[in-house]
Parts: sequence; C-alpha cells; structure tokens
Amino acid sequence: MKITLKLFASLARHLPAEVRSRHRLDLEVEPGTTVLDLIRRQGIPADQCAIVLVDGVWVATVERAARVLKEGEVLAIWPPVAGG
Repeated sequence: MKITLKLFASLARHLPAEVRSRHRLDLEVEPGTTVLDLIRRQGIPADQCAIVLVDGVWVATVERAARVLKEGEVLAIWPPVAGG
C-alpha cells in the first residue's frame, strides 16, 4: 500500500537526496505497518520524533507502536525545536 512520508528540518537527512528539498517521499509499505515501524525502517531516531502527525492528527509517543497506517495517509514528522 502507498503512503507519503514527510520529514522536516534535521530529519530530512533520512530521505533520499533527490527528494530532500520537497521533504516528502511516497513509499510502498506492507499492510499492518505502524507509525513506529516506519520510523524504524527509515532509520529515524525515535527520540528525535517530537511532533508526529498522520493526516494532520497528532500521534502521541505511546500510540505510535499501535497506530496502523492506511492506504493514502500522510505521516509527517518534525524533530524537537527550540525557540525563544
């Protein structure tokens, strides 16, 4: 099944170089793939996934291992940010 992965800021380095400027990658994943499965598959450190959204809906850290991705969904991830 096809999903879209969007990685922002420093996490973009986990995307292939040719798509980094777009911050998105369409992926084929197995049915039953969870948010955490995909994070691990892409080699993204889980502790660097501060903001995780599926189709614009927040996915808390404790829900990521159980939240199964569905056909056509968009998984967007941002690292921790600081500001003042």
